[in-house]
Amino acid sequence: MSKSKKHPQDEKNILAVEEALSRSEQFIERNQNNIVWAVAIIVLIIAGYIGYTRFILAPREKEARAEMFMAEAYFEQDSLQLALDGDAEYPGFLDIISSYRFTKSANLAHYYAGMSYLKLDNYEDAIKHLKKFRERDQILGAMAFGAIGDAHLELGDQSAAARYYRKAYRYKPNNLTTPLFLFKAGLLFEEMGQPGEALSLYERIRDEYQNSAEGRNIERYIGRTSIQK
Repeated sequence: MSKSKKHPQDEKNILAVEEALSRSEQFIERNQNNIVWAVAIIVLIIAGYIGYTRFILAPREKEARAEMFMAEAYFEQDSLQLALDGDAEYPGFLDIISSYRFTKSANLAHYYAGMSYLKLDNYEDAIKHLKKFRERDQILGAMAFGAIGDAHLELGDQSAAARYYRKAYRYKPNNLTTPLFLFKAGLLFEEMGQPGEALSLYERIRDEYQNSAEGRNIERYIGRTSIQK
């Protein structure tokens, strides 16, 4: 029986692997202390984050939720200034934002504060708070973008309003907010003298959201902009 011979290329590959392993061992030996310190720092960072989340942030989150319920109740009752500032017993959304930073409740308070300021015709503060609203869900995210568009429109900035209406109807499309902001954007484009842009948005409502509140009457807007175009 003949013995198989090693191919020269195989021997080169083996030597290359052995050389790489040798270099790695030498690197580890030379930098052992630095590696140990780096690993220790990473472990401390992870442990610190877990500790902060579990023992500091979580209790603050629970407390913030309990503190904010009356502000939400005032908001639902359209007692908007009380919702923002609170009363002698309960904090308002602005207190929640300042006292419970980095919590989900403070983030949600930015949304409520922005909506409250919008209804109170304080459009600059509405924009400021709504832009700070993060971790948006499907509905609230679109509503926040759309409300920023409303505020810009009230301030006379049609271009910015159109930009945020576009953000609103593109954000996680759904049967509630998407046709609403397609429609608002369409009306705005009509006002801006761009019937072709408006028509394309109205037709999208007809084709994709015909069962929505906006879709039920969209044909007359399609007809109107078709004539204008």
